[in-house]
Amino acid sequence: TLYTPNSKRGLERLDYRMKWEDDFRAYIKQLDEKKPVVFCGDLNVAHKEIDLKNPKSNRKNPGFSDEEREKFTCILEEGFIDTYRYLYPDQEGAYSWWSYRMGARAKNIGWRLDYFVVSERMKDKITEAKINSEVMGSDHCPVELHINF
Repeated sequence: TLYTPNSKRGLERLDYRMKWEDDFRAYIKQLDEKKPVVFCGDLNVAHKEIDLKNPKSNRKNPGFSDEEREKFTCILEEGFIDTYRYLYPDQEGAYSWWSYRMGARAKNIGWRLDYFVVSERMKDKITEAKINSEVMGSDHCPVELHINF
């Protein structure tokens, strides 16, 4: 599991985040040469417009900046799969994080920030990917991956 650093308000830590992204991508690429990779956690990025409720108003906010989204694209282009989007490419309203403010969760005004990502060579083993939005206890909800070995 991992927690990707948040770029913070005003993208004040974007440079730090970009370096972290490059280092992490190099690490998983090297690891993938030895064995299939599965990683999951709060990646602090809504990759596509479909992955958050209000993309236009969040365009340059942390978690939806062009730079952060491009770094996630780079991971996918290196031979990894966003398991949820692999199975459900057009599913709207599928979020794993909601602000505590203004009843966002009850209104499903959220972001998909939590992912399972796997090596591309594992794609035929993916049987299910879920976002358990009904589970309370945090501003995030659990995500789940089923793999058939």
